[in-house]
Amino acid sequence: MVARAAAPLYTAAMPDGASSRTIRDIPGLIATGLARAADRAALEAVAARYAVAVTPAVAALIDPADPTDPIAAQYVPHPDERVTAPGEHPDPIADEALSPVKGVVHRYPDRALLKPLLACPVYCRFCFRREQVGPDGGVLTEAELAAAFGYIAARPAIREVILTGGDPLMLSPRRLRAILAALDAIPHVESLRIHTRVPVAEPSLVTDALAEALATDKALWVAVHVNHAREVSSAARTALARLVARGLPLLSQSVLLAGVNDSDAALEALCRALIAARVKPHYLHMLDFAPGTARFRVSMERARALHRALRGRLPGHAIPTLILDIPGGHGKVSAGESQLVRDPDSSWRAYDPWGNEHPYPQGFV
Repeated sequence: MVARAAAPLYTAAMPDGASSRTIRDIPGLIATGLARAADRAALEAVAARYAVAVTPAVAALIDPADPTDPIAAQYVPHPDERVTAPGEHPDPIADEALSPVKGVVHRYPDRALLKPLLACPVYCRFCFRREQVGPDGGVLTEAELAAAFGYIAARPAIREVILTGGDPLMLSPRRLRAILAALDAIPHVESLRIHTRVPVAEPSLVTDALAEALATDKALWVAVHVNHAREVSSAARTALARLVARGLPLLSQSVLLAGVNDSDAALEALCRALIAARVKPHYLHMLDFAPGTARFRVSMERARALHRALRGRLPGHAIPTLILDIPGGHGKVSAGESQLVRDPDSSWRAYDPWGNEHPYPQGFV
């Protein structure tokens, strides 16, 4: 598991003591009715490997009496997470192989990821970084951050830096402001992006101070991870409005998940909720092949059918792009017919952004 930072550089204590109410273990989930006592041994085995956290904001959205609740499915551990299916991998999109210095992932010539920490307010049960993230934080030290900035500054081809993790909005406003200022100072970096779950998972963290820390000289986009319309709660809308009020453009990232949003009605409701909150639906991701996530898998054929159905139900600006991150670190492509091809023998081929061909696992289509 990741190492704990010596200094409190991220928001371990949430406003008004909210962190003390975040459920971080199986007994807590059972006591609140979010998990069954009969599953305790299996769930303890899951929790020993993968981090657990359910914030009060998320718990309030769950109906404990509904065994198919789509919010619970995303955040509450499940016994099936103990099973690694064929094709699943601890690093499904090869972040580690593409990490030249700690905290940086450089997959495309013109952009790079910066992971300043590995802590999240919640831990999604389908996360492709589930082997890395955890409450101990994994915060980059000053020396590690300096090395990351140095790597980016030495490569003029990098025109965008994406802060991810972990969740960058878990950083204190002071720390976040300092990181953005350092990136602002690199002349060839034209734009910045932040990937976050905070506005829906712990909206109280989106304070005026945090929103003000996002003021930069460069264009800054915020991509919010939302998978179900119910996650766009009243509190989430308030948090998002605080970002919109500062002129920040908001995009969404969603993952297509069986039992969560794999229906015409659920996807339409999600996209409409996002648009109403002034969030542009951006990406609808095919699930990455992380260990223990097979229960969330949606076939490619069904994914394409669901995506096609949105065209008749929503205006064009409300329809996200269906995206496949090719296993093995070969990059993101549209999951449309031109870049993912099915052969007569029912096998599939994916073409990466550079035109190279890759087999797509037969068991997951």
